[in-house]
Amino acid sequence: MLKLEDKIRKIDSVNLVASLVDVTDTTVPMDILPDDVLKKLHKDEKNVIVVTFENGTSDEVTMKAVEKLRSVVGDASSVSGMSAMVLDTRDVSNSEMLAYIIIAVILCLVVLTVATDSFVIPFLLLGNIGVAILYNMGTNIFLGEISYITKAISAVLQLGVTMDFSIFLYHKYIQAKGQFKDKKEAMQEAITETFHSVLGSSLTTIAGFLALCMMKLTLGKDIGLVMAKGVLCGLVSVLTLFPALLLVCDKLIEKTQHKSLLPEFKRLQKFSIHHYRLIIVIFLILLVPAIYGNQHVKVYYNLDKSLPSTLASSIANSNLKKEFNIVSPEIVLLDKNLDVSSKEEIVSQLKKIKGIDLVLSPTSVLDFGLPVGLLPDNLIQFMESDQYQLVLLNSTYDIATSELNQQINVVNKIVKRYDKSSIVAGEGPLMKDLTEISDIDFKNVNYVSIGLIFIIMLLVLKSISLPVILISAIEFAILANMSVAFYANTSLPFIASIIIGTIQLGATIDYAILMSSKYLSVRKNTKDKYMAMEETLRFTVPSIIVSALCFFAATIGVGVYSKIDLIGSICKLLSRGSIISMLVVILILPSLLLIFDRLIIKTTKNMKEELL
Repeated sequence: MLKLEDKIRKIDSVNLVASLVDVTDTTVPMDILPDDVLKKLHKDEKNVIVVTFENGTSDEVTMKAVEKLRSVVGDASSVSGMSAMVLDTRDVSNSEMLAYIIIAVILCLVVLTVATDSFVIPFLLLGNIGVAILYNMGTNIFLGEISYITKAISAVLQLGVTMDFSIFLYHKYIQAKGQFKDKKEAMQEAITETFHSVLGSSLTTIAGFLALCMMKLTLGKDIGLVMAKGVLCGLVSVLTLFPALLLVCDKLIEKTQHKSLLPEFKRLQKFSIHHYRLIIVIFLILLVPAIYGNQHVKVYYNLDKSLPSTLASSIANSNLKKEFNIVSPEIVLLDKNLDVSSKEEIVSQLKKIKGIDLVLSPTSVLDFGLPVGLLPDNLIQFMESDQYQLVLLNSTYDIATSELNQQINVVNKIVKRYDKSSIVAGEGPLMKDLTEISDIDFKNVNYVSIGLIFIIMLLVLKSISLPVILISAIEFAILANMSVAFYANTSLPFIASIIIGTIQLGATIDYAILMSSKYLSVRKNTKDKYMAMEETLRFTVPSIIVSALCFFAATIGVGVYSKIDLIGSICKLLSRGSIISMLVVILILPSLLLIFDRLIIKTTKNMKEELL
């Protein structure tokens, strides 16, 4: 055992190593130790070894140390802790990342083949976005580092979010070819119209992702910056590379043309217009369960639950809990110069807290009848530093539960009473902090994203009422999306619940902008609002459906395939959200535009004058 500890100490970045054997194999018989200590640290010839590292939990150096530690121990499932969990999560996401992209590409290829009129176009669309993704991923080097979650899903998200830019330019090019004899002139017209049309929608999407940077959790800033950059890369690629691809392959596109297999959805369009009052009533009725479901959706903060139970770290954590009843170990750091009586009082009071079954401190050895001087130097070094003295606790409450959070509050009150500079650390306190921070992040991100998108839409649409109507429609889609999880009795990882609303708003508000912009354009020349809406739906519904189906295809496969629930939940929510937003824009938004037609005309620049 001591030889194993010596091997562990030789691993780079390992700070301290300690176990009961450090005491019992030198000066003290195992039998004289208290039962509560033995049960926690020694059982059936098995011993718990505590290892600390010089670097942070998720630091790359620490990850390499954990890998080496597993090889030294000889059994990966014997090494538990946060660093081991992060290592396993990273390895799983990295191993699955290629599969994510392949699945997304295949499903998008199927959708595009059905929705477009050429067998070549789907490959050009995907190739163009693929180049934009490569540029986005390559420029991540300037960010220094990105999280494994961002690395795993950014390509899929970029594919789903920016595909509609390319589709829109292609449709514009086909229309322009009917007006211009020279295909280069047709492309110039298509680029100009596309730029004006997608500039506003791309800015709202970028704003939605940048709003994630307001999160205190660095993952939000990570995803936000990478995806905002990805949308910009997608827009640049659509306006530069994609036109060149279309011109070069123009003859091949014409030779491989086929009839679009996607229906025109004329009945759906007529239903939206003829029954818009009924749709508004249904919308108001559905609003109640959507709000209730969104407010009561179950969220979990224990990251262990997002991982497969077959991972080495999951097995190790399970075995530690089963064999030694070590569930939520915590560390209390006290001022080393704190007087002995205060330390003893702290330990005494900590032992009385319900749910804590072990308290170990340097003063504990006095209870064993041992003078501190007999302890090995490495154990003293483990328990004390130049500034702090360490107290180890074990809670029987599970991580991220209300019972553990309340217990941590009690521990904090006790230690702060004697030492205001004391620190309570560990996975339990970390998850408690995440719970409190996530509530703040959720509000900040939502308010900022709505505010930024409102301002951009105000400038783009030149209307006061339209931004309110459009954002309200997509926010309803978000509420409906989240409420599905509640009514399906599904628990979501807390990170997914924070970022999903912002991403869905930024990514699918494009559908609403496309429809409202077309409606304003047609309405200026048509006094009959119903005729204007009919033409609007005929023009926009196919594009909206194709865009939504591409977003759905890019994310649903990953959501089903991923073994990491955090990634799977985000992608499932986005895939479902794209379809719900599509239905809301096609069915509910036209009803809102018709109901508030007079208000829109009065509050939109130049609309009232042009209709007179």
